[in-house]
Amino acid sequence: MNGGNGRRRLTSRASAGKGAAVHRSAGARRRLGGSSGEVPLDRLTTRGRLAWLSSAGSRIGTTLDLERTAQELAEFTVPGFADGAAVDILESVLRGDEGARWTGTGVPLMRAIALCAVEELSSLEPTPVGETFVRTEEAHETLLHRYCLRQGRPVLVSRMRHDDFIKVAPTESAAAQMRAAGVHSYLAVPLIARGLLLGSADFVRGPGTRPFSSTDLALAEQLASQAAVYIDNARLYGREREHVVSLQRSLLPRATPVTPGLRVQAEYAPSTAHHGVGGDWYDVMALPGGRTALMVGDVMGHGLPAAATMGRLRAVARTLMTLDMAPERVLARLDLATRDLEDEQVATFLCAVFDPADSTYTLASAGHLPPLLLDGPGSAEFVDVPVGAPLGAGVIPYDPIRLKVPAGGRLAMYTDGLVKSRQADVDHQLERLRSAARSLTPEALEGGGLIGCAPADASRFDEAVLLVATTASGTPSDLCEWQLPREGRAASVARGLVTDQLAAWDLTELADVCELVVSELVGNALRYGNGPGRLRLLRGDRLVVEVSDTGPDLPQIQHADLSDEGGRGLQLINMLCRRWGSCRTVTGKVVWAEQNLP
Repeated sequence: MNGGNGRRRLTSRASAGKGAAVHRSAGARRRLGGSSGEVPLDRLTTRGRLAWLSSAGSRIGTTLDLERTAQELAEFTVPGFADGAAVDILESVLRGDEGARWTGTGVPLMRAIALCAVEELSSLEPTPVGETFVRTEEAHETLLHRYCLRQGRPVLVSRMRHDDFIKVAPTESAAAQMRAAGVHSYLAVPLIARGLLLGSADFVRGPGTRPFSSTDLALAEQLASQAAVYIDNARLYGREREHVVSLQRSLLPRATPVTPGLRVQAEYAPSTAHHGVGGDWYDVMALPGGRTALMVGDVMGHGLPAAATMGRLRAVARTLMTLDMAPERVLARLDLATRDLEDEQVATFLCAVFDPADSTYTLASAGHLPPLLLDGPGSAEFVDVPVGAPLGAGVIPYDPIRLKVPAGGRLAMYTDGLVKSRQADVDHQLERLRSAARSLTPEALEGGGLIGCAPADASRFDEAVLLVATTASGTPSDLCEWQLPREGRAASVARGLVTDQLAAWDLTELADVCELVVSELVGNALRYGNGPGRLRLLRGDRLVVEVSDTGPDLPQIQHADLSDEGGRGLQLINMLCRRWGSCRTVTGKVVWAEQNLP
């Protein structure tokens, strides 16, 4: 069920809770259209009544929304069958639980879902839509509703006496209003589907109408039985949708990590349609050296299969990014993984890696919509990323681009649910999105304002993910980078740079270990990588030291014998550091190591 807390929200459809719909006049009551012409319902033949029941199938249950289905039931019976109608549903059913026969004392907790009445009865005071039906324990014993719910049988009061009103109305004031309005006949039927109680439907008749008869009672029972199935179907679909939404939310990141030089805001908006939940996802990962990986993907299809596939692809993508692979290589590996899935799913994917040292993004796309770059007031342009084939299509390679973003620039990544509409093509919606982004303030943009630009109501039939990354001004103070010489004194230079910077950060207690680590990394670069390139030091959740070189081979820990003179450098790093790793780059590779901060 939809809502911020995962449940369906109930909102009053009437002013002051007096009715969700008011029909014109009692003078038009119980006249049926179609084959029944203008003949009142209580004068119809058996065939006419059956035709009336048959027409309920096209007017009740037109959607898979529980509240809407209940409202359709109330509106179908007024004024054709009754002058006023109310539908109440068990609170447990609204939470998605199965219906049940009531075995406790009193009356089960009910919630008013739908109301409808003719104009002459608009002054009645039923339980407002969205509120629970509460009576004192003493009142429960005489409540006619109690018998209907406990026994699962209808209640008929053809001619109401003075004492009957308080047995029907929720309050003494409401009972007095019923007497004053001339209500004279009452009928309540349980809503039972598949042998389980879901709620009840109450009907009343006022001045100028005949009392309910046994024939009306039988007709109401048939209608309630038919409507209960529609209501239960809506409950089942609502529960399935809630499960899919819960699964998808559990597979998405709970919080975004600390990202040097970058502020990241993410939004996920499930579709209002029951089938519109599925495989949209995003992820934000902190990479070695202060880099940040931003990922947005969309599995084709909806429901549990799409959500499950999304979870698997996200896990593979996180594993690949943990290896600090280039975005285009991540896409190539993901394509192979997608083709191995048994359900033959296809997905689009956009991957971006941000480097705070030079404020650049490296982007690669697998059939995904282009990201939106906002690099100044009133400026919004789509990034021309080479669009490769969707994951699972088996068409590789993927081509990356490198994008420089000025300080304060924003990169917006999203899924097609943000622009897809039944009324307009994608190009038109993309231009609409760009125009909306230009008009938003930076605060509104970072706060997910573009979600509000998505198609509304029935035209929006897919979920949406929005990821907005804002580049901070200047180079982060916790990130330092130096170019190292390529001769033998490189290790000495690196040790001096690291020691001075740790002293400036008041981390001198880490200096001894960090000097040893950087000496080994620079030594390996001199021996196996054609000399070191750049040295990077990052202070974040942990202290990270990173050395690049142009060598093609990634380092591996070797088993060194007692007589061997070398081969123990990485063993020392592995013992002294929290973790270490390496990855290939366009020009060679990077080797890094992490230490815990004191």
